[in-house]
Formats: sequence, C-alpha cells, structure tokens
Amino acid sequence: MKLNFTGCTDPGLIRSNNQDAYHIDPEGRFFIVADGMGGHAGGEEASRIATQEIEAYLTANWQSSQSSPELLEQALLAANAAILQDQQNHPERSDMGTTAVVVLFRRQEQPLCAHIGDSRLYRFRDSQLQQITEDHTWIARAIKMGDLSVDEARLHPYRHVLSRCLGREDVHHVDVQPLELQVGDRLLLCSDGLTEELVDQKISSYLKDTPWLDKAAFSLVEAAKEEGGHDNITIVIVAVEENS
Repeated sequence: MKLNFTGCTDPGLIRSNNQDAYHIDPEGRFFIVADGMGGHAGGEEASRIATQEIEAYLTANWQSSQSSPELLEQALLAANAAILQDQQNHPERSDMGTTAVVVLFRRQEQPLCAHIGDSRLYRFRDSQLQQITEDHTWIARAIKMGDLSVDEARLHPYRHVLSRCLGREDVHHVDVQPLELQVGDRLLLCSDGLTEELVDQKISSYLKDTPWLDKAAFSLVEAAKEEGGHDNITIVIVAVEENS
C-alpha cells in the first residue's frame, strides 16, 4: 500500500492566534497534530515544542532497535520533558500544555497511534467514520460511565477540561494502540476545533463526497468556520491507497 496525505490549520473566526500545530513527515513515516493551551502565547509555544520534539525524537531514533510502541511513547515523553523545561525557564508559561495525536508507519510493522488529550484520530472506511482515540477528558469518562449522553456532553460547561495533556509532571505513560488499516481507508487527525463544531455525521459526509484530500481538508475547515469557528482548526488526512 502507499499513502497520500495532506494537512492544514486555521485560527478560526474568534481566536487572534493559532495555538494548534501539526507536522507531516515528508516521507509519510509519521503525522502529528497538537492543540496547545495556556495564556501569554503559552499554548502556541507548547504545541510548537511538542511537534518539534516528537519529530526530532522519531527522526533521530527511527533506525534504532527500539520497538515501535516504545519509540512512539518515548517521543511523546520527550516532548513532555521539553515543555516542562520550558515552563521552568519561562515562569509566565507555567500553565501551558498541549494535546497530541500521532500516527506512525514504520518498516513493515503494523501502524500505530499514540495520543494524549482530546485531539482525535478517526478512521473513515466504507462511508463510516469511527473514532479510534478516546478523549482524555472528564466528559469522555462521564459518557463511558453512563452519567452523560453524547448530546448532553456537546453542551456541557466542562467539556474542555482535560484529564491528561503534555506539560504535566504526572505524565509517565502514553496511550499507544495498533491500527488496523486496509486499502481505501482514510485517517483523520484533528484538533477539537473541528469536532466542537461538526458532529461525526457531518465530518463523514465531507470525507465521503470529496475524493481530493486537499479539497476535503479545506472543506472541513470551512464547514467548521460556518458553524462558528470558535477555536483553532487543524486537520491531517492520510489516505491508504493501492501501489500504482
């Protein structure tokens, strides 16, 4: 199989700056989306540090004997350490943090995903959109426990409260999971600026109706802005295609 991919980010209609960041490895080995938080441009700095550190760690250790799950987890833990160091050096950014979702394609091994926070990975297959990651939020836990419905959660005042993110002393583990993929699948990595505005069915319709990845990504951003564009919006789409 071969990969086709694209990405874009937009500040949205309300925010004056963009605290999201993303990185696409030119060789298609890994893909990163991060959504920062924290005042005094702290969120912008946190997401930038995270994407840079994850990219640097993966690139430097790509040929190492580390297993892929270990490589991926260590990359995110390195990003966490770098953000903590920056917080120490710049006390005005002590409250900054960031989410991260990363997809890894390494050698002939099964693809992997790692994430922390509420930036998401979806898989689009046979016109069906499936959320692969589970948000690290109080709300996601409440839904899982049956305390809240999905519709109630969309409007809940605590829906943005993260239970885990990069930039915290207590991060010692990262969720890493294998991805089962087949030709025709599309992966969507995104910040919550997309999912806050568009329900899954709406996201699915744009992925289904738009075969061109660049146009699909642009259309999703514009649709999120039409619904209010209250947050920064970042999208990476990876299509699994047949070798030509």
